[in-house]
Amino acid sequence: MAECRVATGASLPERRFAPAAYPVLTRPHQRADGIRHTLRHQPRGRLTLKRIADYPVYIVVRLVVCIVQAMPVDMCARIARRLAYLAADVFQIRGEVVDDNLRHAFPELSPRERRRLARQMWEHLALMGIEVVHAPRKIHDTNWRDYTSLVGSDKIIRACFDDRPVVIISGHYGNFELSGYVLALLGFPSFTVARPLDNPYLDRFINDFRGRTGQYILSKKGSSKQIEQVLASGGTIALLGDQYAGRKGCWVEFFGRPASSHKAVSLFTLGSGAPAVFCFSRRQGKPLTQRMGTDGMLDPKTMPDEMRSVPAVTQWYTERLEHTIREAPEQYWWLHRRWREAQPRKRKRRKAA
Repeated sequence: MAECRVATGASLPERRFAPAAYPVLTRPHQRADGIRHTLRHQPRGRLTLKRIADYPVYIVVRLVVCIVQAMPVDMCARIARRLAYLAADVFQIRGEVVDDNLRHAFPELSPRERRRLARQMWEHLALMGIEVVHAPRKIHDTNWRDYTSLVGSDKIIRACFDDRPVVIISGHYGNFELSGYVLALLGFPSFTVARPLDNPYLDRFINDFRGRTGQYILSKKGSSKQIEQVLASGGTIALLGDQYAGRKGCWVEFFGRPASSHKAVSLFTLGSGAPAVFCFSRRQGKPLTQRMGTDGMLDPKTMPDEMRSVPAVTQWYTERLEHTIREAPEQYWWLHRRWREAQPRKRKRRKAA
């Protein structure tokens, strides 16, 4: 059978590609069609005072988006630097949480170094929003190589071509929104489980951006059947694995401290036989340029017996996330209360008399 090559150099069967210079996949989109139709026809809520109040906020955000789109990217980057100074040094937004997280994660840093790292984090967050606004006008299926370099992507490409479902795991690191946009642009649609925004107009606006190329959102509540449908059809689930899961979550070590993680991330792999692929994106130099890659894959077909448990899988991707963060710590969301509380002690069961 004839073969064609992707930018990474991985050889794949030609029947999965459309005849073009870049991969445009048809089968993954076909897997997503039924669920995508369901998501677009969700019933809308009733008109309430809150929804009326939300609409002016939505209008203001749309105006800001229009202004940012009209500005050159380099000018936006200079503004992001000034906004970071205001957030970190003047208003000190979530300053105690950020400093406490950095102090525990990097005990060798001085207070001055932690403040500088916090300022760089806020600059990254501002750039992230700017990149999301400019991406639809700048990055297309014909020029994505000018903005994105793929590293070790043969694993995720082969996994997405498999008949089995795929679980992509990442964290609040780099511009995960932009990486999902580019991945869908290449023909790999994915479904992400996330909590809807409180403002329904903003929620629909952001989800329209995500779904433009094939990145769809499933609500955390009431989406179990849709998730089962995605996994049963061999689709791709993309998840952020560094969200706090409460006292009943799966407790693992993250930067030397116990952190609670959601068990569902690991159960999707263990329960469906889907390979778990840890992916990352890291900004390289100027805005909109990023490096996307993988840092390991866990396949239920070949994983050792000691890895076939929720704590083992959760610790596996948490360690890879920590290793990735240490490469560029300023691109992580340190404002999250990842270590919200101490790990609860296990209660000893009383022996029967």
